[in-house]
Amino acid sequence: MESVVTLWFITAADPARIIESEPKADRGFGRKYLAQLNPAWPITPIGEFPLNRSAQASAGEYYVAGFPGVTVVQTVLSDSPALSELNPRLLDSVPAAEVYAFAVNPETGYGGFAHWRGGVLKRSLCAERSRTYEDVGLPAPFEAPFWAGERAESIGGISLPFEPVELVAEAQRAWLGVDVSPDGPDIHVVAYAVDGRPAPRSVDGPRRAREAASRREPVALSSGYDDYEDDTENAPEPTHWADRTVAVAKRTGSGAARRLGAARRWVQEKIRHSDRRN
Repeated sequence: MESVVTLWFITAADPARIIESEPKADRGFGRKYLAQLNPAWPITPIGEFPLNRSAQASAGEYYVAGFPGVTVVQTVLSDSPALSELNPRLLDSVPAAEVYAFAVNPETGYGGFAHWRGGVLKRSLCAERSRTYEDVGLPAPFEAPFWAGERAESIGGISLPFEPVELVAEAQRAWLGVDVSPDGPDIHVVAYAVDGRPAPRSVDGPRRAREAASRREPVALSSGYDDYEDDTENAPEPTHWADRTVAVAKRTGSGAARRLGAARRWVQEKIRHSDRRN
């Protein structure tokens, strides 16, 4: 049975504070992590986005982020529905004092959560409403209203008195100390594919643009350029300016045309006297 599994590796004393600061994910960290997890994988970055505001990972994908004292990894697993049987290679992929796993399959109603402390499983509950795959350890206080039937309508029989997927969401809030739903702080991750697919244009484009820019010849300013240079030789003659202005004024009103006509004659007179002095 497939399920989307999110692993949190915690060494920080206050992981909620780290998550609430919305740190950016490091693409290099995820690539190195996956290369160590399986050196044979072809690793392709396919996106960067908030984990809690995007579609969940699909088969052949890993969403990874490494923050100070907090590492998060999301992927799809098709192994046993019991989280206690997680592949040790994945479970031990990041050294951490506390490891939390949350698994869901909304289509089947499957939900599971587990907690390891110092490598020892402390609690795991994995179930669909009509079937329990695993129930290890003592229930945590946040589970009480669910077991009491306060969070879902009873459907009778031997069915659980709650929806396992909803209990998984509550377990995340309780154990991590922060809301990891779309209403919570952004949890920035980098997404990778390990099934050999090429990088999408939206991810590969910036890299190609940088490479193209590095190959361009630098553009030099024209020789002798000066912001303060007096370019009077190329400036239009004042009389030409006056002629154009009068033409515009004639189109906009006769009164303005008369005033500007007088201004034109004044400019021409000043130029004539200036020529005589020179």
